[in-house]
Amino acid sequence: MAHIKIEDLTFSYPNSGFNALESVSLEVGAGEFLLVIGRSGCGKSTLLRHLKPALAPHGERSGRVLFDAFPVEELPEREQAARIGFVFQHPDDQIVTDKVWHELAFGLESLGLSKERIRLRVAEMASYFSLEDMFCRSVDELSGGQKQLLNLASVMAMEPDVLILDEPTSQLDPIAATEFLSTVKKLNTELGLTVIMSEHRLEEAMPFADRTAVMEAGRITVCAEPRETAKALFEMDSPMFRAMPSAARISCAVRPGDTPALTVNEGREFISRLSPEKKAIPLPASEKPSAAPVLKADGLFFRYEKDGRDILKGLDIELYRGGIYGLVGGNGAGKSTLLSVLSGQNAPYRGRLTLNGKRLKPRFSAFENRIAHLDQDPRTLFSAETVEEDLYNAAASRNAQGAKERVLAIAELMEVGDCLKRHPFDLSGGEQQRAAIAKVLLTEPEALLLDEPTKGMDAAVKEAFGKKLLELKETGLAILVVSHDIEFCAEFADRAGFMFDGSISSENSARGFFCENTFYTTAANRIARGYFENALLTGEVIGLASE
Repeated sequence: MAHIKIEDLTFSYPNSGFNALESVSLEVGAGEFLLVIGRSGCGKSTLLRHLKPALAPHGERSGRVLFDAFPVEELPEREQAARIGFVFQHPDDQIVTDKVWHELAFGLESLGLSKERIRLRVAEMASYFSLEDMFCRSVDELSGGQKQLLNLASVMAMEPDVLILDEPTSQLDPIAATEFLSTVKKLNTELGLTVIMSEHRLEEAMPFADRTAVMEAGRITVCAEPRETAKALFEMDSPMFRAMPSAARISCAVRPGDTPALTVNEGREFISRLSPEKKAIPLPASEKPSAAPVLKADGLFFRYEKDGRDILKGLDIELYRGGIYGLVGGNGAGKSTLLSVLSGQNAPYRGRLTLNGKRLKPRFSAFENRIAHLDQDPRTLFSAETVEEDLYNAAASRNAQGAKERVLAIAELMEVGDCLKRHPFDLSGGEQQRAAIAKVLLTEPEALLLDEPTKGMDAAVKEAFGKKLLELKETGLAILVVSHDIEFCAEFADRAGFMFDGSISSENSARGFFCENTFYTTAANRIARGYFENALLTGEVIGLASE
């Protein structure tokens, strides 16, 4: 019997004019790991929220969702809370207390468990998820990865039968994301937990899944084992094939009739069977541009509290006109803090910032100096009742003449034209991200600081956005991209740096930087090593393997 059964589910948001879900039918067996994938705005989050009535969105709905053959909305609230666990996309949305230990106990207290039972479960979860070292810490001190792990532990403390995760790794660095997904798979295999997860990080997530359900325009178009899904998307020439793991894209392109590879190891085995001639792509010179930098930081030191620890420690960085700098590093390294200092939100207690050679005063106006900063949480940027009004306000703040035309053009570019009449908070995570980027670009900045700009974007929109950055770069814009998206930085950045412990520990041309790393590099580079040296992108490996 199916653990969860969805029957002909159709749903539309108020005033949207279209169905976010269209006749969706799906069965999920007990102990199954189902991965729900699709382009941003296709209905993934909307579908998952219908599986937990307390989170179901407001709108017009038809069809049924059954939990163990029982209508899920008719389950008692206590049973819903205990048996159906949900982990959100944004870690801070789920944390409700001030201390780690209290967060672990909060759900159990809400269920009315005895103190003895709560102590036992809290201790067990802290031990299983390796939270002992942070047990008494404030949640505000945790990195994004630690917060998300805490959220997972807090949900698992209630011993759910089904675990639902909505893009849980969107704010995690590559290593933390892999560890998080491995933990989820471990729960699935060791506890027999039913897992339903939406995710854009398919390189890591697809090998863990039993089946993948592909959504497009509110419908499920493919539902099959991961390798079968990759093959079907390739044969359909679907835009979603661009999001498949590099090994699958390489093997399908080079040998279309073969069973697709899925992991890096399988990709390397596939390449080895081709008996390829070893080749190498020359590394570019790592020299910085000869022109003066647009935005420059010298010896920055910053801490949030007078007696607290330094978050930035003698940090130096230079952003050049017509250049894209990709900055990577682990959660908690100080990347977002750096952007807050570069945009004038926080002032360093030592060091200096210069814009076009002129020293900037502490807590300067980023707007007046044409420095635009997109925060990691795009929702902080929205202030109007509709996306259209938000975008118009941004365009008019710089120049009211032709503002409407510029809004329509940027909305088309970022694929949010269908969202213009909706409230920004009613959008999916990916749609919010694209709308926020559109608003930032409408202020016509000279230096653009982006914190996780591709978070929640599907492969096609990500590629379009990267090409837009290249166009902006040609206009002379200086761009800093702080990102966990290694593939995006490898493809579109000119230079790249690694931030560790409050400073930039290494910097090079993008190809030189990523090719010399072990973990902070692309899957295509890992597959190609020993065969096609310095190949960084999936397309490059396909080209070299096809020669």
